[in-house]
Amino acid sequence: MAASMAGTCRYVSLHGSFILQRRTRLYLTLKSKFHCTSPAHNGLLFTLNKRGILKNSFPEDAAQDRLPRLLQSGAQTVYCGFDPTADSLHVGNLLAIIGLLHFRSAGHHVLAVLGGATAQIGDPSGKTSERERMSAEVVEENTRSIRESIQRIFTNHEVHFQDNSKKLGTLTVLNNLHWYKDWSVVGFLSEAGRHLRMGTMLSRHSVQTRLKSPDGMSLTEFTYQMFQAYDFHHLNQLYGCKIQLGGSDQLGNLMSGHEYIHKVSGEEVYGLTLPLVTSTVGDKLGKTAGNAVWLNRNKTSPFELYQFLVRQPDAIVKHYLKLFTFLPLAEVERVMEQQRENPEKRLAHKRLAAEVTKLVHGKEGLESAKRCTNALYHSSVQALEEMSDEELQELFREAPFHELLLEPGTTVVDACRSINAIPEGPRGYQMVLAGAVSINHMCADKPEQVLIPKLHILSNGLSLLKVGKKNFYIIKWLSL
Repeated sequence: MAASMAGTCRYVSLHGSFILQRRTRLYLTLKSKFHCTSPAHNGLLFTLNKRGILKNSFPEDAAQDRLPRLLQSGAQTVYCGFDPTADSLHVGNLLAIIGLLHFRSAGHHVLAVLGGATAQIGDPSGKTSERERMSAEVVEENTRSIRESIQRIFTNHEVHFQDNSKKLGTLTVLNNLHWYKDWSVVGFLSEAGRHLRMGTMLSRHSVQTRLKSPDGMSLTEFTYQMFQAYDFHHLNQLYGCKIQLGGSDQLGNLMSGHEYIHKVSGEEVYGLTLPLVTSTVGDKLGKTAGNAVWLNRNKTSPFELYQFLVRQPDAIVKHYLKLFTFLPLAEVERVMEQQRENPEKRLAHKRLAAEVTKLVHGKEGLESAKRCTNALYHSSVQALEEMSDEELQELFREAPFHELLLEPGTTVVDACRSINAIPEGPRGYQMVLAGAVSINHMCADKPEQVLIPKLHILSNGLSLLKVGKKNFYIIKWLSL
């Protein structure tokens, strides 16, 4: 069912005349597919293809005719799955969410399916070893957190990006644990297992790769594709879901879902895959790769997300503008032209960072990211004064946070010693004299200087103290 968090999502529509012997030729790259058929030329799939959001289709002739016609015939239901194997989605998942948002904006209904059951199985796709087993309690907490994150992003899109002249489709967030919790092992295998063939399951690339690895593959992981196939069948039966989105590492799982539905009902189903988002060195931007940028604020702040995007290489920024923003393609070209005229201003990078940060964290999150940027890189005292305790702690994530009682006559050296920012005795005193200490971006080289409100203590009751080049301390002053 649920796509792996490294960027999976599914798209399916039912189909009865599919010949299984052709399975090895079913996934064709969508590039140029939507240029050949008039109904699709100005349709949703054509637009997504031009933006680079779509990669492969299934079955092969769907991209040319039947799928575009289906989408133009009326509102369809599309689903994408996310296994809650962590307490937050990451930027590698964002393209899957954006895919759903494009479908919803076009008036189609979307299902975000959280894998409360399948997270306890573990998707082997793209993995070199088996996931650590997760307790039901951890999965439940992760599911709650990810549900809130998805709902937040969809709300931000509706408020800040949606064209009000277009009718939105619905969003439904589901948990596949709800339809598995009452199954017995014997009952489920008797119902679902008979519709899948071992030879086909063993031929999947994800299975073959793991079988050839030193650790091999457990029976638990091997059954994952059966659960994902049943998920799609269940959603088709209850919600009329005919479209599944998935990361390109999910091709085998998508095929299993198509095969299952074909055998059970003979209906026509379709799958679309999205390109996996990679780093500049080609690594998948997933949490397993160790380079994740998370979508929850408590793991990656709006400032950190903003800076991650601002720092993207010039060569990839246009591609990311097309993938991760809802800017019209003509606007993307205009932004890139401004970038070419003034490359030192990094206007395209800043536009990318602003658009994505606003989608993920809302307008307030974007404003927070800009305040933090001004405070850190432009030494803005005004930005520091406008920052909340939370923002300061996000910005200086490793900095100790202290609450001190502001007593009359407290000096610079007193403040430094109270939080152990300088050594005791003459050495610490000399460090202050030598200019090693700054408060709120201003050098504080007078040890006996009494702290002055609005200079050393900002109007928000905070002081940012720095010793040397990299040692930051945050002080929140409490009144007597």
